Amino acid sequence: MNPLARHNASKNFNKPCSDLMPMAERELSACFNAISQLFGSEQAELSAEEWLHELIEIDGLPASAREWRLITTKVLTRLASRVSASPLSSSLSSSLSLTTERQIA
Repeated sequence: MNPLARHNASKNFNKPCSDLMPMAERELSACFNAISQLFGSEQAELSAEEWLHELIEIDGLPASAREWRLITTKVLTRLASRVSASPLSSSLSSSLSLTTERQIA
C-alpha cells in the first residue's frame, strides 16, 4: 500500500503545507529533466522513483528548498554510483573531457 495514500486530507486547510507542493514539484522536475538530458530517460525514471522513495522515508515534509535539495543530492549520489559502474561512463567521461577542452580553447 502506498504510504501517501493513507493520508486523508483534513478540512483544516494548512497554507504553509500548500506551499510545499510547488517546491517539491519544481525540485523533482528539475532533477528529472537534468538526468534525462544527461543520462537518458531510463536513469531519469530510476532516479525519480528513488526521489519519491526518499520523500516517503523522511519524517515530515521538507520546509525549505534546501531540505528538498538534500533529497535530490542523495538521489544524485546513487546515480553517480550507477553511472560510474556502467560501461557508458568511460565514453561519457571522454565526451565531457572533449567538451571541456573545447570550451577552454
